[in-house]
Amino acid sequence: GEVAHARARKDLGTIVCVPTHSSNLDSLVLGYGMHALGFPPLLYGAGLNLFQNPLISYFMRNLGAYKVDRRKTAPLYRDVLKEYATVSLEFGYDNLFFPGGTRARGGAIENKLKLGLLGTSLQAFANNLRRGRPKPRLFVIPVVLSYELVLEAETLVDDFLREQGKSRYIITDDEFASPRRILQFMKGILELDARIAFTFMPPMDPFGNKVDLEGNSLDGRGRKIQIDRYLRGEDGEIVDDAERDHEYTRELGEKLVDTFHRGNTVMPTHLACFTFFEELRRLNKGMDLYRLLRTGGTVESLTLGEVARAVEKVRERLVALEGEGRLRLDERVRRDRADDLVLHALRALGTYHTRAALLRTGDRIASRDRNLLYYYRNRLTGYDLEPRA
Repeated sequence: GEVAHARARKDLGTIVCVPTHSSNLDSLVLGYGMHALGFPPLLYGAGLNLFQNPLISYFMRNLGAYKVDRRKTAPLYRDVLKEYATVSLEFGYDNLFFPGGTRARGGAIENKLKLGLLGTSLQAFANNLRRGRPKPRLFVIPVVLSYELVLEAETLVDDFLREQGKSRYIITDDEFASPRRILQFMKGILELDARIAFTFMPPMDPFGNKVDLEGNSLDGRGRKIQIDRYLRGEDGEIVDDAERDHEYTRELGEKLVDTFHRGNTVMPTHLACFTFFEELRRLNKGMDLYRLLRTGGTVESLTLGEVARAVEKVRERLVALEGEGRLRLDERVRRDRADDLVLHALRALGTYHTRAALLRTGDRIASRDRNLLYYYRNRLTGYDLEPRA
């Protein structure tokens, strides 16, 4: 992605990294990736439960994380967290916020964002202007993380399907809580040469405007604009206006959702699971989603050839979407034969998870864990790929 464009921002102002959120491993992946690419350390809030893992807590304590107790719902506690983030940005500490708020339980790219912490970038910018700081600008850098396998997928999708993820807000007993499962996951990743795509998308300002290589904000026609005017009153002074700022942040959130979808990298596991699940739906037409997940329907399996042919049709549509800039394809999805993609997905999905989302028996393919199948399928939600009735 836009690595050089994003890196140039660190010398012109303060960075606010806003990634998608699929796994508790995200912060470790981001911390390592940003360091490897020459970015300064990022300050971010992490759930208190993440520090209880003896394997991971060492890294968390050295990656710039501060503890956040999400069980505390008092307005004062939340206000203090927001103020802490705002002040740290004013002092030039680069921050990381997960605008989705929590991990995407259902496996899809986030389409609803929490705007609280996201709005601190706008407040910090206003305060920097008011105090005449030498580098007042803040740059929002969207990052899309795309995993071929997700460590906590089994627990996350079960929580999602239990009243659409509302039954538990904080999961403390998932796969991330077990050092053994983490090591097993990493072993599988290394043996498979499984991918984690770390994609920088074009930087924005706190209002959602695009930013050029020199750090100038641009309007929809590519013309330079003075964004400080958005915050000044008739007398030229910076004016606080909560309603105005909320609207600006809402517009930034909408642009981030679109950007996240454009930066999504489609992996073989996503393609195979999406295709197989939609074929199950077609063959069990009229069956309710939850009944299909529970029973598998009257037709539960397909031949390898049938799956490969269906994968090829979906792949053709994905290639067209990539040409339109609406998503990105892993090079294997773009290059490999359809049957090879299916076989790769079968190996990946059968290596780590306790119950395989897709499993081959002879020449037929079925799902041993349809909830997990649905989780990986959902990564392609939002692209209008579902067959029309």
